[in-house]
Amino acid sequence: MLELAILGFLGEGPLHGYELKTRISQLAGYARPVSDGSLYPAINRLERAGLVSRQREPGAAAAPRHTLTLTGAGRAELRRRLREPAELDITDQNRFFTLLAFLEQVADPAAQAAVLERRLAFLDQPASFFYAGDRPQRAAEQEDRFRRGMLVMARAISRAEQEWLRETIAELRGPARAD
Repeated sequence: MLELAILGFLGEGPLHGYELKTRISQLAGYARPVSDGSLYPAINRLERAGLVSRQREPGAAAAPRHTLTLTGAGRAELRRRLREPAELDITDQNRFFTLLAFLEQVADPAAQAAVLERRLAFLDQPASFFYAGDRPQRAAEQEDRFRRGMLVMARAISRAEQEWLRETIAELRGPARAD
């Protein structure tokens, strides 16, 4: 998720490390803060792989700043990851939202729709946080009010997401699509 966010934000334009960290933190929200100990090693890995380049420039104070830019290979890798996301990028909500934040960088509506169709297929499968054997439990079956609340909220969120996915896929697949 972190590498995709780095590539995605740099796909929008060059950024200084602090700006990149701020944008990733805002995207991830309070639940997954980004530490320097995870961000800068990820940037270094991407730089060693030739996906990101770093230019040194004078800072506003005494310390120099580094501007990070996506290379041609980095742009190709970003598009590949967006077009062909790993299964976990589809099934994990936080990872999917990171993917969704940059999916516009794939210019092909059919490729965008294919990614959304994978997420919709996942959401259409019966699932729960709680199971009775192999069978997912429904909210009405849950005696614990807090667990029942989790299931009620999750179902509402899932329905809203499914509705948005269906509408967006229809727009992307439709013949009257306006660019």
